[in-house]
Amino acid sequence: MALALTSSLSSELKAPSVGAFQPLDRQFNNLTATINLSTRRAVKPLRAAAESRRSDSVAPLTATTFAAPTTEEGVKEEVKIVEEEENFEELAKELANASPLEIMDRALAKFGNDIAIAFSGAEDVALIEYAKLTGRPFRVFSLDTGRLNPETYRFFDEVEKHYGIRIEYMFPDSVEVQGLVRNKGLFSFYEDGHQECCRVRKVRPLRRALKGLRAWITGQRKDQSPGTRSEVPVVQVDPVFEGLDGGVGSLVKWNPVANVEGDNVWNFLRTMNVPVNSLHSQGYVSIGCEPCTRPVLPGQHEREGRWWWEDAKAKECGLHKGNIKENSENQNGSAQSNVEVADIFESDNLVSLTRAGIENLMRLEDRRDPWVVVLYAPWCQFCQAMEGSYLELADKLAGSGVKVGKFRADGDQKAFAKSELQLGSFPTILLFPKHSSQPIKYPSENRDVDSLLAFINALR
Repeated sequence: MALALTSSLSSELKAPSVGAFQPLDRQFNNLTATINLSTRRAVKPLRAAAESRRSDSVAPLTATTFAAPTTEEGVKEEVKIVEEEENFEELAKELANASPLEIMDRALAKFGNDIAIAFSGAEDVALIEYAKLTGRPFRVFSLDTGRLNPETYRFFDEVEKHYGIRIEYMFPDSVEVQGLVRNKGLFSFYEDGHQECCRVRKVRPLRRALKGLRAWITGQRKDQSPGTRSEVPVVQVDPVFEGLDGGVGSLVKWNPVANVEGDNVWNFLRTMNVPVNSLHSQGYVSIGCEPCTRPVLPGQHEREGRWWWEDAKAKECGLHKGNIKENSENQNGSAQSNVEVADIFESDNLVSLTRAGIENLMRLEDRRDPWVVVLYAPWCQFCQAMEGSYLELADKLAGSGVKVGKFRADGDQKAFAKSELQLGSFPTILLFPKHSSQPIKYPSENRDVDSLLAFINALR
């Protein structure tokens, strides 16, 4: 934005609206040079279209003030300040072994008031604690979907009082929510997937929030979600959302605890004696909206408490959609055949069934022995999480007259498993009784040995 000031200018300049340049009130006399104010800042100026967007973002409601040059030489000289572009891939490598505190400090130091912590009401409180320990000012925002647990709302209040902060809440558009609910009901996500509801209640509010920032801080960890977060770097150019200046590459995403395991995060929270969501003591690990979150049961991965009716690949709401690599899984949601994945459920007391083997098992109407079979994918962390209990089950049933098997049901076998074997998501456990032509699907998500044995003994 170039502004020409001449000796004919006799009145004071009006201060522009929030988000634009605001020169100090000053009388300019006998100046004939042109001042290019756009060269006075170290980052790209906001486009005019961006001004109207900031009112609904988490951008601070203040305008940056710039002073005009005080000498004629200063007026004549064009000052060009270019922001040094940082290679965030190299920075991620540099900070790969850094502590969360060091990563947090670098983030806050670099972006100041243009960065904010995304707080979900779960263990993200660790991020707030790290930010406090840096001694730097920091900002926190959260998405209120309107469907959070009461415990989460009370936790928000505790966090604000404990740290003496105000969380900057973002809300979904009421017209969009009204349209969704009127057209499809309150619980349509159980039937057609959670993505549409999350898009209205979470993704779009987040998009508005991030357009007021140049960077954001998340609580993503590599061990959180199967197939989607295993390669999360500690810092990256956000692959999905845009920041304050708009366009690709305008937003930086920091993940200070990416390399920290969940147990260590909780050790930190207990050590620092910070408030935590009371839902955690009820078995909740990953906490989201009330209808889509439930406690994690024995033998389950922590992310199985979210959207439990869907496949592993779907367990992102869209806030971190960039984690999902299209080339890492095929359209069936299973690993590509050219990617070698170590097999699981290996035991002398367990039979590995081929497609022909399980088809033969299905055709038998009068089996000599009952069978229990797990339909699995070795890349699925939910399957990996129950491996120990299933192997223990095989050991306990050895010599009991019940055969224990496994059938790899991903890739080319997934369509068959869905149509013939009741596969809904991985893992699926089936019991083939002695005198029944149809397998019986284990209905519970509780996969500890005692629960599995109770199911088998009730039907054998």
